[in-house]
Parts: sequence; structure tokens; C-alpha cells
Amino acid sequence: MEAARESMAALLDAGLFASAQTLGCFLVSSAGAVNDAGMSMKAESLVLHGDALYGEKEFRRALNAYKQGMQYSRSIPRQATSNIRSSVSATGRSPSPNSLNLLPFNENEVKFKIALCHSALCEHREALQEMEGIPSKVRSLKMNLMLGKLYRISRNSRSAVVCYKECLRQCPYVFEAITALAEMGLSAKEFSLLFSQAPNRGGKLPSDSVDAQRWWNRYVEAQCCIASHDYKGGLDIYLELMQRFPNNVHILLEIAKVEAIIGRNDEAIMNFEKARLIDPNIMTYMDEYAILLKTKSDYIKLNKLVHDMLHIDPARPETCVALAAMWERKDERKALTYAEKSLRVDDRHITGYIMKGNLHLSLNRPDMAVTDFRGAQELRADLRSYQGLVRAYLALAKCKDALFTAREAMKVMHQSAKALKLVGDVHAISSSGREKARKFYESAIRLEPGFLGAALALADLHVAEGRNREAVMLLERYLRQWADDSLHIKLAQVFAATNMLSDALSHYQSALRINPQNEAAKKGLERLEKQMKGVDPDAPEEDEDNEADDIDADQDDAELL
Repeated sequence: MEAARESMAALLDAGLFASAQTLGCFLVSSAGAVNDAGMSMKAESLVLHGDALYGEKEFRRALNAYKQGMQYSRSIPRQATSNIRSSVSATGRSPSPNSLNLLPFNENEVKFKIALCHSALCEHREALQEMEGIPSKVRSLKMNLMLGKLYRISRNSRSAVVCYKECLRQCPYVFEAITALAEMGLSAKEFSLLFSQAPNRGGKLPSDSVDAQRWWNRYVEAQCCIASHDYKGGLDIYLELMQRFPNNVHILLEIAKVEAIIGRNDEAIMNFEKARLIDPNIMTYMDEYAILLKTKSDYIKLNKLVHDMLHIDPARPETCVALAAMWERKDERKALTYAEKSLRVDDRHITGYIMKGNLHLSLNRPDMAVTDFRGAQELRADLRSYQGLVRAYLALAKCKDALFTAREAMKVMHQSAKALKLVGDVHAISSSGREKARKFYESAIRLEPGFLGAALALADLHVAEGRNREAVMLLERYLRQWADDSLHIKLAQVFAATNMLSDALSHYQSALRINPQNEAAKKGLERLEKQMKGVDPDAPEEDEDNEADDIDADQDDAELL
């Protein structure tokens, strides 16, 4: 069966896993495992069959095949194994069907493959146990990377740092390791030391090595800034790198993602669109783009995006989150099933937790929302998870927990106007805390004059305290600089509350001219028209008794997302 084994190796190299799987059934069922040489061939055939099953994503069957192969290999006496040459190479099979340089059964590689199967089945503890059985001296780059990920999942940060550092010593361009180490607090100086320890490919110093290290260092600095919530510093470095590498899709997406996190929604949408123009089939962060489009009520673009994502890869977690964003307006429960599906596909997909948490809030399940936002924070804390937690705690009337969370956000993101506003939001809940809330809102505006969320919150505070004139003056001042639909809607609400219906009508119409799909403006206009006709807009006809509250909630949700 030697010829069949070589043919199977060729099929695997060609990626023809279905044919390789069928051939593997013949190999593993053939008689002949009666002596040491036969046992060795049986072990090799089982590993090859496991490779075919893994390629077909039949991870449980592949796991069983690899384990059987290990059992056969271990049953061979050591003296016999030293004399038997196998066609399994360092990757578990021969590098080519005609290879004459045959190596012994590589037990460490098979352990790695067993760990890969466990990991694919979300059995991270078993995967880690298998990986720890591989001696550190023989771990390859991919082994160290996987072990770092498993240690991080198990919250063993110290061991994870060791593995990720070893990855960068072997190759400084392992970007997963760079991101992970930055998030775990490694400094830019420590990164530079690792770069200097990396081997020179070819044994000589490349002519562009100085330039490579320069942009590599700047990229690392950007990652460190963002990991420490210095979003402005990270964005500045990314923009500098865009000058050096124009049309770099990865940098464009990183810029757009950070802009989405800090609330620069229009800029983020523009950069996501640029990335899609360069690469229409890109899937990375497209769920973030979908959420932004939903926030802007741009359902035409959102439907087109979801259609494209379903065509590219319907199984990706990003596609599931985008579907959740699309369905949220029509059927929140169906949207929730898609958010849950995204986490079944990838239980470490942060945007899935954020979307699920916001949907639980919309469905009046704040206790479940707390769990979702905490899940996001365990992976990587950012502004949106803090905002979600504060909203959930306030819905549960846990004001102390909400205030603690908001203050924690302010400490972590000490230069963030959004974090300041978050503390103000908690204080604004009670009449005794409104003065403190006003100070936090004003501080947020001083720190970031263009932060409309703080201006809208301060206007609400003015209205709550009967200072309608101050609210109108504040909003009109902002409108002179920013033609934003949310400002028009807030002004319309203030005017409607003071019975200045014609002014309210004008601002609702202005909001719809800017964004014809704005649901809050549509609902507000419908309510206003009833007022102008002398009809009570709060009458329970067609479940409209809470529409005014829904309008405010829509604005809050838009800001949080």
C-alpha cells in the first residue's frame, strides 16, 4: 500500500480532501499491522486519514484518527521505531509523493493536530493539555502562536506573553501576536527589543531593513495606543502609515473600527466604504460597518451589504451580526437568534456580544445584557461594553454599579469625552445629581467640542430643569457648525414640548432632508401631525402610547452603537 500512501499525500497537498478521505478508508482498513513495520504504516495511514478529515472539517472524526495513530505509534517498541523509517514528515506527511528523505513518526506534530481538532470543537482545556505535552524547544512558530491563544483563553496571561514573545523572536510579522501583546500591556520599547532578536532571513541584513523596522515600530505604537485607549494617538499613527502605504485595506479597516468605537460614525462609514471599493470581498469588521449603517437608518446600504456578505461567506460571525443589525428594526427576537449564532460560530467575537447585549436591552432583559457586556469586556474592554453595562445596570436600578462602571471607564479612558458623558448619564438619573451631570457634560464638551452626544444630553438636562431657552440656544449653536439630523430632532422635541409646533415641524422636516430614513424623525413627525390636528398623540391607538419615549431611546441606542 506504499503507492496508495504516496498518492494520498499528493491528494492532501492538492487539497482534494474528499478523495483523500475515501482513499484513507482503504488504507486504514487494510490488513498488515502484524509486525512493527506494519504498525508503523498503520499509524502513518491513520494520521493521513486524520488530515483528510480535518480538511473536510470533520473534526471529531479527525481527532479519533489522530489518537488511534498515536496509540499505534506508542505500541511499537522504541528500538524498533529507531530502525523503521516512515513517510510522515515534519508536517505529518511526506513533502512530496516521490520523497526519498523519509522521517520517523513525528509525535509532536500529531499532538499539535489533536490540539487543533480540540480547539475547532471549542474544547480549549483539552487542546491546552495536548499542547503542553510538546517540549518548548521543538515548538514551531504555529505551535507557539496557538499555545499563546490557548493560554489567553484560559486567562494565564503570563504564559501567553512568553509564547507570543517567542513568536516574534521567530518572525516579527506575526500580527496576531503583536495585537495580543499590546492588549496585555507590552510596551513599544519591549517590542523593539523583540524585533532586534528576530533572525535575518538569508543570513544577511536586507537593504530595506531600517525602513521595515521604522514602519513596524510605528504600527506597534499604534496598537499600544489603542490597547491603552489612547484612540487619538493610535489614529494619528495609522493616518501617518496610510501616507506610506496608500490603499492599505488593513490600515483603513483599523482606522474605521477605532472611529466607530469612539463615535465618529460618519468618518468610520466613509473609511469602511473606501476599504470595500479596494476589496469588495473583504469581510473583516463588516459587522461593525453594518451596525453603523443601522444606526444611520441607511437600510438600503445595509441590505446591500448583508446581501454581499451572504454571497461571500454566510458562515462567518460577521455575517450573522450583520443579519442581526438588519433584522433588529423588524423583529428583535429574530435578530437575537442571529447574534447568538455569531457566538456559536466564534465564542470570542466581541461584536457579537455587543449586539446581543443591546438586543437584550431592547427586549427588556437587562440582567442578560449584563452577562453579554461582561463577556465582551473579558475579551477586550472598550467604550461600547462600558456604555452597555451602564445602561443595563440603570435598567436594573443598580445605580451604584452603574456609577462604578462609568467611573472605571473614565479612569481607563482618561482622555475620553465619551467616558465623561457616561458618568454624567448616571448622575442625571436622579434630580439630586443633575448639577454633577451638568459639570460632566460640560467637561466632555470642553474636551471634545464636536461631541454631539454630550450636547444632546446637556440639552435634555436643561429641559428636565425647565430651562428650555438654554436648551434651544445650545442646540442652535451646534447647528451653525454641524448640520446633523439628531440636533434637528432634539430641537423639534423641545419646541413640541413648549407647544411651538410650527418650529418643531420645520426641524423634523430638516432632519428628514438630511437623513430620509431616520426612524426617530418619522415617528416624531407623525406624533406632531396628530398634535397639530388636535388629536391626543398619547392615545393608545396602534400601541403608540410610548412613541415619544421610543424616540429618545432610538437616539440613545444610535449613540451607543
